[in-house]
Order: sequence, then structure tokens, then C-alpha cells
Amino acid sequence: MAVWVKLAKMMDHRVYLDHAATTPLDERVLEAMLPHLKERGGNPSSLHASGAAAREAIEAAREAVAAFLGASPGEIFFTSGGTEADNLALFGMARAAETSGKRHVVVSAVEHAAVRESARRLEESGWEVSWIGVDEHGLVDPAELSAALRPDTALAAVMWANNEIGTVQPVEELADICAEREILFHADAVQSAGRVPIDVARTPVSTLAISGHKLYGPQGIGALYVRDGVALDPTLLGGGQERGLRSGTENVAGIVGLGMACQLASESLEGRVRHESRLRDRIISGVTELPGVSLNGHPEMRLSNSVHLSVDGVEAEGLVLFLDALGFEVGSGSACASASAGHKASPVLLAMGQDEREAFSAVRITVGKDNTEQEIEAFLEAFSTAVNQLRELSPLTTT
Repeated sequence: MAVWVKLAKMMDHRVYLDHAATTPLDERVLEAMLPHLKERGGNPSSLHASGAAAREAIEAAREAVAAFLGASPGEIFFTSGGTEADNLALFGMARAAETSGKRHVVVSAVEHAAVRESARRLEESGWEVSWIGVDEHGLVDPAELSAALRPDTALAAVMWANNEIGTVQPVEELADICAEREILFHADAVQSAGRVPIDVARTPVSTLAISGHKLYGPQGIGALYVRDGVALDPTLLGGGQERGLRSGTENVAGIVGLGMACQLASESLEGRVRHESRLRDRIISGVTELPGVSLNGHPEMRLSNSVHLSVDGVEAEGLVLFLDALGFEVGSGSACASASAGHKASPVLLAMGQDEREAFSAVRITVGKDNTEQEIEAFLEAFSTAVNQLRELSPLTTT
């Protein structure tokens, strides 16, 4: 009874634990954006003062994003988000490479759908794609990547950290392998940016994608890092904005917000990671005390905020909805795909060797910079209650 009293009180304070799906907009980011949503409404392509002010704001944000990634401002191109950045990287490099006769791509089996579906589209248009697998923790073996590279390989793509299970890949080693073979390498860093130190001056990626709304910035804005000297063909044609690589009137307020989000992430990276890791580890220790609950992803090489679980005898959707009714918001698989993909097992978990039953019993809990230890303790009580009650009702429960 005491548990339900505590949970009832929590209903007045909903606890958000789905930061891999999106992060709340930081108030400081909003403050930086507001002038460009109100009085400063110039088109950056205009010659008058308002246009000049908009251009100046964009370039200041470009410098902030570049500093965050260890890049130069001229290597940063703004997009509508991580998906467009991934698409632009793969299609742009592939089209630019076609004149060389190279039409082979190497892609990991656990990529975000933005990369995975882009690779499939290349495959449909005559490119050959080699899909490299992962181990039971979702980790790519550098030796397997090296073995998959060929003289006609134009590019390879491996995400920096997985958006579902949180496993962090050995990107520096993978990028080095490709650089030694003079093969382009793309890294989707949407989940890792702000949680893993990124320095493109040290890691020889050719392109790298980030997204504002995973960094406590606004939705609908992202950026693509393109190393100086890497050729990309544009995928959006028009007025020639972003130095001809990404046409379309710039989202000034969104760009300013991304710049501020990157600046704040740079300033607070160590503190955020330390705080999130403490909450993450408490969740892992608490939930795995329950029978039939196991952690997915690498036990050590994982994002500071990510807990991905398989819960035997419980269907993920039911658990997510039960917890939601108790005031705790967690995820089921990848939020970027689950709403449109229908009732399908996660390709990431299947690639790790799990069967469909295990995949349908997986939930994702991702903490953020503003979560508290009190919230986590309350969540652990709610999780235990939800799992036990659902198991009593579920036909998945084994006896």
C-alpha cells in the first residue's frame, strides 16, 4: 500500500526517462533563440541590416558547433536534423565517388534507420552493400570492418553510439582503418554528442552527423561535419545556401539554438556524464535484482545515460504504458522508428542474436542532466510493481 501512496504522489510530477528519444529544451537555449523568433526575423540572404544580423548569428553558431567537435567553422553545414545529415553524408559521398568507379559500401547492421535505409536505397540503385555484424553486446569488430573493405569500397558507416542499446563503438580505431586505406568514413554521432568527447582533429572521420534535440536544443535542426577536402554532391537543390551543399532558407532560430546547445554541452560535459552515469548505474543495479531482467548492450562501453533491458514475461509496449500511467516515461526500442514501423522486432537486437520474443520484451530507459536520485528511487519501485503485475497477466510468462 505504501508503494501506491508514493506512486500516486509522483503523478503530480511526471518523470521523463526517454532522453534518447528527445531532450527537453534548455531554458538558456530558448533564451538565445527567442530574439530570432520575434524581432530579429531577417532572411540571411537579404542584403539589408536584418539579413546581415541573421547571417552573423548563423556564423557565430557555426563557430560554436565547430568548437564542440574540434572542427573548423568551414567544415560545418546545417541541416534539418540528424536524419538529413546522415542522408546527405551517404548519398553525397556516394554520388561524388561514382566517377571513380567505386560502388561498394560497408555498413554496420546496427545503424540508425537514417543510415540503414540510405544504404538500402544505394543498394537498389546498383551499389553493393556489405553489412557487417556485431557481437552479443552490439559491438563492431574492427577486424571484421577491415576484412570487408575492398579496392572498390567508396565509404563505410558505423555509428558512434547506438540509439537503442547505448553501446559505444571503437570509432577512432574504425576510422583509422578506413583512413589508412583512403576510404571515406561516416559516423552518426547523434546519440554520442554531448556524452562522449568528440574531436575530429584526432579521429579521422570524413563526415559526422549531430542533432539539436538530443543535446537539449530544438527539434528540426542538425549539422553535418564534412572534413576539408571530402567531396559531397548536394541532395537538395535551390538557392545555394550552405555554400551550395544544402539549399533552403536557413532556420536561423534553430541554428542559434544548436550553437548554444553545443556550447553548453562543451562547458558541462564532464559533470553531465558523471551525474548521468551515477543514475544509470543505480537503475542497472536496481532493475537487475528482479528475476528475468537482463541488460542489453556492452556492460562498460556504453553511453552514460543509457539502460536497455530485456524483461522476460512482459511485452515492452505494455510495460511502457503501465509506467506511463504511473507517471514515468520510458522508451520501447527506437522512438524514431517505432511509431511508423508497426509491430516489428528491433533489427539491432536481432543482429545481436536475440530472438523476436526477447526483442519484443525490451525497454529503453535513458536519464538526463535534470533527473534526480529521488526520481530514480521512485522509478525503481514503479518498475518492480509494473513488472510483477504484468507478469501475472501476461501469456508470455513462463512457469
